[in-house]
Amino acid sequence: MDRISLGRKAEEAAAVYVQQQGYRLKERNYRCSLGEIDLIAEDGDCLVFLEVRSRQSSLFGLPQETVNWVKQRKLRRLATYYLKRQNQLERKCRFDVVGILFDEQKAVKTLDLIKNAF
Repeated sequence: MDRISLGRKAEEAAAVYVQQQGYRLKERNYRCSLGEIDLIAEDGDCLVFLEVRSRQSSLFGLPQETVNWVKQRKLRRLATYYLKRQNQLERKCRFDVVGILFDEQKAVKTLDLIKNAF
């Protein structure tokens, strides 16, 4: 399984998981000129922008640890763009990160949801 297929599998697993947690999925792979947001959902009255990260091993750290300040800044810009386009700049929102580790057979080994990650 190549990297892109594994990424899609991770996003699907994350979408299923957050829906099981009560989130209402609004968008998958929202794209604009600034980049892409993996998932956008509602959790109660809060709009949630979700970044999904995955790895096949934790040898070099957990996948969620790869959401550094550069990625956070990019996601904030993307979220602002989305909120402007939806005319919802005053909407309560947050950023969650989903970290997924796969085992050797490419099955989900662990899935960690970090609410209000940054």
